[in-house]
Amino acid sequence: MATPTPQTAPTGGLRERKKQRTRDALIRAALELFTEQGYDATTVDEIAEAVDVSQRTYFRYFANKEDVAFAVQEMVEARFLEELSARPAAEAPLTALRSAVMVAWDEIGSAIESVIPLELHMRSYQMIESTPALVAVHLRRSSELEEQIARLIARREGLDVDTDPRPRVLVAAFSGVMRAAGKVWGEGPDCSVASIRELTESYLDRIGPAIADDWRSHP
Repeated sequence: MATPTPQTAPTGGLRERKKQRTRDALIRAALELFTEQGYDATTVDEIAEAVDVSQRTYFRYFANKEDVAFAVQEMVEARFLEELSARPAAEAPLTALRSAVMVAWDEIGSAIESVIPLELHMRSYQMIESTPALVAVHLRRSSELEEQIARLIARREGLDVDTDPRPRVLVAAFSGVMRAAGKVWGEGPDCSVASIRELTESYLDRIGPAIADDWRSHP
């Protein structure tokens, strides 16, 4: 009877975990440097040095400083899009958007904290809002995300987004509310996920009353 060959742990899994740890470390180091000494004043070499890797290694994970600055935000957005895609087809568009963002916030806190502390995420948000070069990038990324969401909503409703303006109009209103809530959260003292979730929910609930003809009848 042949002796069984010992089974070794798959190297692919270990390798991927190591790569993820390196990527997470680069994100954290970059955001700490950006918030402490400024985005423009921070170099890729400084970020790489903080993690004890080479510049070449840095560029395996991120094409530039811009990519690492928005890495966590990209993770949040991807989670939202994933949840929106999974919403029941019977839900009205605004309900689907609201439900998706609420569920995403329920689950994203631990995902953010697996990479960076929430307090650092809040400071990073403030840093982006106060850095002209990043504000321009943020606006561009927001516009691209809005188009993705509008097309997703149009597909859900069986509409052609290029001939029916309703998906883009709805998403413009939704995105504006999200930006307003994020700005208030970023300027406030509470950096918890519970705080941004509660604030977002409150702002989304005001969309209907805000577009009513008579505000005095819809406090």
